[in-house]
Amino acid sequence: MSHAVSRLRDQRMARVLKPFVARGSRAERCPRCRVIPSHCLCAWRPKVTADSAMCLVMHDVEPLKPSNTGWLIADVVADTSAFHWSRTEVDPQLLADPQWQPYIVFPGEFVAPERVVTEVRRQEGKRPLFILLDATWSEARKMFRKSPYLEHLPVLSLSSERLSRYKLRRSKRDDHFCTAEVAALCLELAGDDQVSQVLDAYLDVFSTHYLSAKFQKAIDPDDEVHARLKPFV
Repeated sequence: MSHAVSRLRDQRMARVLKPFVARGSRAERCPRCRVIPSHCLCAWRPKVTADSAMCLVMHDVEPLKPSNTGWLIADVVADTSAFHWSRTEVDPQLLADPQWQPYIVFPGEFVAPERVVTEVRRQEGKRPLFILLDATWSEARKMFRKSPYLEHLPVLSLSSERLSRYKLRRSKRDDHFCTAEVAALCLELAGDDQVSQVLDAYLDVFSTHYLSAKFQKAIDPDDEVHARLKPFV
């Protein structure tokens, strides 16, 4: 079954003039999980229910990257929407549903103090909606500055003592989290603790399959990484 990120990928592919090839790889990939068939992740997609929702505002080619972790968020959190970012053209559905209590997630050090919040405070009758800018760090800063339609929203600034475990793309800083890690932190703040832990476990399984495929290593479905996720599959 498709979800918001896979549908966004299809829309983006329809606009591609030449095939998108992931850096360093021309291997066949499972269309569902984006990992090569011998290391397919599909059987490990977890089944959990979240009260919170996610909204991914994705930079141009993010939906096309096999290493993109926004896809994992949509696998785990049923109420995930995904939109291509544009400075001027805004999808009318982006913030249309009144049931949501939206927060844009971004480091507070780059934002006027009066907009910054560090807790998820529930409003009666509303569910938390976390808006994540899915892009490289430099792209995300540009997107944040040049999205006037998001300027009225509170900015949720995350604080964590954790170091990023994401190894599929290089970052100069260990405290720069991938999109799925950010989503897991948001879910934890909102009280969706089990879903947060499952998303973290799913990210680890995805990274294991992806890197094992890259280096032609066999998957051990009984190892510690898979054992964390197995009760939710």
